[in-house]
Amino acid sequence: MGVLTVRPADEVPFDDVQTVLGRSAAGQCQCQRQVLGDGLWWHMPVEERRMRLADQVGGDGPAPGGIVAFDDDEPVGWVAVGPRPTYRRYYGRSPVVWSGRDEDREDDSVWAVACFVVRAGSRGQGLTYELAQAAVDLSRSRGATALEGYPIVARDGGEVVWDEASVGTPQVFAAAGLETISAPTPRRRVMRIDF
Repeated sequence: MGVLTVRPADEVPFDDVQTVLGRSAAGQCQCQRQVLGDGLWWHMPVEERRMRLADQVGGDGPAPGGIVAFDDDEPVGWVAVGPRPTYRRYYGRSPVVWSGRDEDREDDSVWAVACFVVRAGSRGQGLTYELAQAAVDLSRSRGATALEGYPIVARDGGEVVWDEASVGTPQVFAAAGLETISAPTPRRRVMRIDF
């Protein structure tokens, strides 16, 4: 790996985001499943998902929609991050986020990490750790009061497969300073850092 840098998505060409997402499952999703929820997302054409992501990363306001990691000048990683209400799938009645909690769901000062993507050829080099730390730094610098992540835990001592790990793993968030605040299901954690 060359020199690793990270930049908010609102400061890079949208083509760089698309280079990271590629033609994989991430390219099909366009980081919209967490935004739209399963019902709307499932039936929406990929091109419309892509246009929605372009609007997110090119919009006004403090949230850039995500962060892109570069190996020298090559885009190699992505993390979707922004105000928690942006991510309807988490924001709604999901047990992943709300089990045992009674705080204001509409509080857009709390940001959330929705997913990570690392391009093939750049995986296994710790980029998700770098992206998680970048999400903490960006959230703090753009006025968030807290950042949450919703990682998945391996099943019965096994391994988390790559597609499952798109939401992150507890060790990635812990390394960036987030702490577990709840375990709403056997395989999910809610992790948070307050600023």
